[in-house]
Formats: sequence, C-alpha cells, structure tokens
Amino acid sequence: MPKMVVAIDGVVIKEVALAQERTTVGRRPYNDVVIDNLAVSGEHAVFVRSGDDVLVHDLGSTNGTYVNGKPIKQQVLRNGDIVEMGKYKIRFLLDAPVSDYDKSMGFANSALQAERSGSLTVPASMPAPLVGGNGIVRVVTGPAAGREVALTKVVTTIGKPGVAVASITRRHHNFVLAHVDGGQLPLLNGAPIGADPIALKHGDRIALAGAEMEFVQG
Repeated sequence: MPKMVVAIDGVVIKEVALAQERTTVGRRPYNDVVIDNLAVSGEHAVFVRSGDDVLVHDLGSTNGTYVNGKPIKQQVLRNGDIVEMGKYKIRFLLDAPVSDYDKSMGFANSALQAERSGSLTVPASMPAPLVGGNGIVRVVTGPAAGREVALTKVVTTIGKPGVAVASITRRHHNFVLAHVDGGQLPLLNGAPIGADPIALKHGDRIALAGAEMEFVQG
C-alpha cells in the first residue's frame, strides 16, 4: 500500500497509509493530515488514488505545492518523490517496509499532527522491559512527573503544542533529540539545542514546556 512519510529537519514524525481514495493535507483540523504551520494553507493539497496511481493535486494554496523542487498543480507520484508544502516535505513511498523509513530520513521535513491540549503531551506509559539498545524517558517534574515512556517507536514526540515540541528518534541503537515546533527550544543538560538533531546519552536531562525529563538507555 502506498504511504506518505512526514518529517521535519530529517526526523520522521509520522507515516500515513494512503488507504482511502482521497487524503487531504492542510492546516485546518478537519484534514486527514494536519500541518499546523502558517506556510501551509487551510486546505493545501489532496492525494488521490486512481487505480494503481497516486496523484497529488494542489488546492489553490497560497504558497504552492512542489514535487522534487518543481511547482505543480497536479502530478502522478513516483516512488521516492518528495512533495513540498512551504518549508515542509513529505516523501511518497510505494509499498515500502516500515524498517526502511529510518534509513531514508535524509530529507528535510514536515508535519506535526497538532494536539489541542493545554497540558504537556507525553505518550501513555508503556510497560516494556528496558533491554540493551532500548531507551525510556522518565518525567521528573511537571504534571506528568513519575511517568515513564518506553521509546519503542521509531519516533516519539513530547511537549506542548504551540510552546515547545520535540522528537526523540531511534537510529539503530542510538537516539537523537530534535526541535519540532514551538517558540521555545528544548534544553539538553541546561543548554538549548540547535537546529540539528543531537545524540542523547544515558542520564541526559531534557527540559521542555515546563517539565524536566531524564533519558535512560539500557
């Protein structure tokens, strides 16, 4: 089944299977894929399955839709094509196994499915054992203090939308921290991180959206 891989600054945020005939992308919350950024129009583009083909249609967006760097109104997608909306990018993959996503992250970015909650967003606790190569985030302070999140997914996002959102991405046996969204940069051991993903070490402290977390790697 064809898929879209949504990423930001080379870090994959989510994957979306194109299982239905139409998959809309835009800033408004009723889209199938929400990109909460002013560079993206409320109804920006739609991906349409037509037989064995997938077409992307620009919906009259303000900043346009690009495929592999060229502006388009409508185009049939090929495996590996990069669809750009504003500064965001989405990679189109045709029947690619999930294990390949982390290997194909050498492209810059796009799309955070916006959460509207006013509290710190932390995935539900997952009681998985910590074994070699795995990691957890332990919330030390804030409303979710005491919660432990097992980093079993390729990408885990944490934070408060509109304030500070970060991602922790598994890369083989390592984990990297990256800023995803919001005006506040995450602090790593008391210092703000830069624009590039940074490798985490056992015992690192992450401060984000009024909460402090500890990274633990087994």
